[in-house]
Amino acid sequence: MGVMKRFEQRLEGLVNGTFAKVFKSEVQPVEIAGALQRECDNNATIWNRDRTVVPNDFIVELSTPDYERLSPYSGQLGDELAGLVRDYAKQQRYTFMGPIKVHLEKADDLDTGLYRVRSRTLASSTSQSPGGAPEGPGGRPGPSSPAPGGYGYPPASAPPMPAGPPPGARGPAAGPSGPGAGALPNSQVRRWIEINGTRHQISRATLVLGRSTDADVRIDDPGVSRRHCEIRTGTPPTIQDLGSTNGIVVDGQHTTRATLRDGSRIVVGNTTIVYRQAEG
Repeated sequence: MGVMKRFEQRLEGLVNGTFAKVFKSEVQPVEIAGALQRECDNNATIWNRDRTVVPNDFIVELSTPDYERLSPYSGQLGDELAGLVRDYAKQQRYTFMGPIKVHLEKADDLDTGLYRVRSRTLASSTSQSPGGAPEGPGGRPGPSSPAPGGYGYPPASAPPMPAGPPPGARGPAAGPSGPGAGALPNSQVRRWIEINGTRHQISRATLVLGRSTDADVRIDDPGVSRRHCEIRTGTPPTIQDLGSTNGIVVDGQHTTRATLRDGSRIVVGNTTIVYRQAEG
């Protein structure tokens, strides 16, 4: 059974209990769980042939209404999300530098239903095995721990990063901005998008989505501009807003440009698009 499915089943067991009100929120816990998995993938750093390090301390920023609904359950929800990250890391053979912790914070600039995920690597004096990290008091490193790095940065105690993956190593590129983080070579990738149950293959370098009949994929939605956005099949694949009226939301975040991964959810107007890619 997959990591996300197990997480969903654990939450389903709580729907009639403490999480009953949480599920009325615009932001669903499963959406946050998917974002945390992507945050690990996007920030995975290869240290050597047998060790790929991912963040272990996560901040989930929520709009004021969503934060007010979720914050009373932040402890239980944070534990469930941390467990999901641990399970996912074990599956992907990722390593942590310290205990896993997920925090909720309020962000006044976010609208209801939108969220942001930030992460950092907090080092612990205890070495960690792939996919696991012992929880200390409050989930924080002890007094002897090195000073933590800022969000998006490795800890102060991190060894020098290699210029590139060692020979024969496999895994994501070094850091979220590295070319092709976790991406497969173009010749080995099939790409498509799913809109309302219909699959549209991506067989060219760019794919324009919009309401115009000239768009490569036409979306009949009054909230979509004539040429709304464009998917570019580079390494990594990206989506670019083309100056649309209402903009694009990728994985819960308003943006003008974003990297796409298998399962990324794109919202244009009132239409949800799922980006998919597979090897073969």
